[in-house]
Amino acid sequence: MTAGFILGGLIDFYIPREYISKYLARNNKRTIFYATGLGFLMSACSHGILALSMEIHKKGASGPAVVSFLLASPWANLPITLLLIGFFGLKGILIIVSALSISIITGLILQILDRRGWLEKNKNSVLVDNRFSIRQDLAQRLRHYSFSMTRLVEDLKGIAAGIGGLADMILWWVLLGVFLASAVSAFVPHVIFQRFLGPSLMGLLVTMGLAAILEVCSEGTSPLAFEIYKQTGALGNAFAFLMGGVVTDYTEIGLVWMNVGKRTALWMLAVTLPQVLLLGILLNKFF
Repeated sequence: MTAGFILGGLIDFYIPREYISKYLARNNKRTIFYATGLGFLMSACSHGILALSMEIHKKGASGPAVVSFLLASPWANLPITLLLIGFFGLKGILIIVSALSISIITGLILQILDRRGWLEKNKNSVLVDNRFSIRQDLAQRLRHYSFSMTRLVEDLKGIAAGIGGLADMILWWVLLGVFLASAVSAFVPHVIFQRFLGPSLMGLLVTMGLAAILEVCSEGTSPLAFEIYKQTGALGNAFAFLMGGVVTDYTEIGLVWMNVGKRTALWMLAVTLPQVLLLGILLNKFF
């Protein structure tokens, strides 16, 4: 999570809105692939990705791009890819591909809804000329940047201010999630998990509900997902548990609702839940 806040602070201070708007604000298919690819390359846990997703929205990224970024990152970034393969073997790759597919499909559907005016517009986006070159603009900024201790102190203050803004936006949601997760861990017997998380539609729904309550970082949820798979043999349930931590988790929904828009949050749920359930059923049936 700390890495996500630091990266968010760096983006807030150093990255102009034009850079984000050029690649993540336009209503075309490439925007969704950019957002998904960027999410895959991020090496931050789910809490850190929340900070980054809210930051790129502040810098101009569209609602569909933010959702694709948010869906792709926690379970399809490079460190978690290696972790899941370590736990699940080749089936871990199947989980990653499924997560990326949901990220892309959801983003493309949300873009269609955005064109129809059914989603909130990002007021932070700026119009960028097609001829605008990030490389040239960055080179010009570097030429005019003069390093000094005074400038360094000013930069650090600016980065700290960006981190502080993100913390105010996100930290209370995370603390609420940690408190509820601790309560579940303390008061719900483990035998309940084993009994009701079987490879059935009801088991999938219970798994998704559990994922909505448990606010655990992605690195911590991966072993829990593997434990579900080991105890029940239900790969689809393990996948639903991982994805449910993003799709149904109240921290993510609350932040999208409050910052991106309530219609975007509701459509994110409506579009992603059927995909997760369908893929969960198929993974349980064939793997």
